Amino acid sequence: MQGCDGSVLLESPAKKSEKDADSNLSLRGFEIIDQAKAAAEKVCPGVVSCADILALVARDATVGVKGPFWEVETGRRDGRVSIKSEALYKLLSPFSKKGFKKRGLSVKDLVVLSGILMPTATYSTFAKRLYNFTGRLDTDPSLDSKYVKKLKMKCKPRDQNSIVEMDPGSFETFDESYFRLVAKRRGLFESDAALLDDIETKAYLKFQALSHGSTFFEDFGESMVKMGRINVLTDKEGEIRSVCTKVY
Repeated sequence: MQGCDGSVLLESPAKKSEKDADSNLSLRGFEIIDQAKAAAEKVCPGVVSCADILALVARDATVGVKGPFWEVETGRRDGRVSIKSEALYKLLSPFSKKGFKKRGLSVKDLVVLSGILMPTATYSTFAKRLYNFTGRLDTDPSLDSKYVKKLKMKCKPRDQNSIVEMDPGSFETFDESYFRLVAKRRGLFESDAALLDDIETKAYLKFQALSHGSTFFEDFGESMVKMGRINVLTDKEGEIRSVCTKVY
């Protein structure tokens, strides 16, 4: 992961770009980025970067599902490098407070950005928690037992392709439900459960869950702006791609 330079948009014939990493296979909507870029090139060729378009589309998509609006800082240039392996070891891990702080993000940012729920998740991404958590065919004890029963009804041990809604009943709306789910020990991933193991992250999570996300929208916008500043390319660095999937 190179930073906020549109590297995830690049494609590799050998399937070795960030887009091809397992952690990114659930990403969708690349055609929207391509359409927006094509429209921008017609009006002002070589001016608007794919990185900026990606940031703006992310904001607009959030607003489209009743989420917050924030002012997107623009002026990024596009990177020329996209390496599959970097999407695995350079992504900000919800387990790493140090990793967030190193990039100018706070503990609050860690929890806020964890609240970005994808509509669905494939069973394979959390299978171990249901059927073989410690290698003894057991279940992760940090998961709510009633939730485990519901998940097992949908996901059988060998059915790696089952799809589960991340936020049942509210998956098409951007809201604070993530915090309520995790507070009830119903987050699908180990990184969700880890937020309850730390005093700082647990305090913020509980606050949002109990206050119905009273500051979540404002905090989310601020955190997205801060994240959008990570390893930005400007001036003569990088390039302005004419097509988002490939470098000049």
